[in-house]
Amino acid sequence: MNAACLVMAGGKGSRMHQHVEKPLIEIAGKPMVQYVIEAVQHSRSIDRVFVTTSKHTPETATTLRSLGFNVVETSGDDYVEDTKLAVKSLGLKKSLVISADLPLITANIIDEVVQRYETSGKPALAVAIPRPSEKTEEGLAFAGVNMLDGERINEKILDEEVMIIGRVEVMLNVNTPEDLELVRAIIQSSQPESRN
Repeated sequence: MNAACLVMAGGKGSRMHQHVEKPLIEIAGKPMVQYVIEAVQHSRSIDRVFVTTSKHTPETATTLRSLGFNVVETSGDDYVEDTKLAVKSLGLKKSLVISADLPLITANIIDEVVQRYETSGKPALAVAIPRPSEKTEEGLAFAGVNMLDGERINEKILDEEVMIIGRVEVMLNVNTPEDLELVRAIIQSSQPESRN
């Protein structure tokens, strides 16, 4: 199955305390959102990529448009409503929805998610991560990676498969300055020149 992808890059990012919009925060010389886009582009399962931006991320929209990416404007006020608006306005069917603050995500993980969605037979799939200390259902937290059937986007409740992934690439999203420093250290240590 080939699916479309929405990279969600319209949030405020207020916890980051940066002078740059969150998706444009640089990690090893590249904006954070670019890592997510590149992972999606290398996926065998995704054939179209769109990035949602909002009034909170106008520089992100300008930068990504100048690089040739398809940018869709949303309100930036509500993740779920922004997703619905983008899916409807683009007429998307099977869609991966992924947050722009997951710079460690890989094409292989994306392909695993799409494959699991395809075999689930359900109209939606949410990726969850183990968080035993969280007061969430069954000690899980949602990771900001979802699949959905855009043709059913107006339904109030979609039957959903939950895929649990306990890998750092999904567990580490950048929400705080501490998260950012950890991601920078991981990416820096994985680059060939840092191993010499």
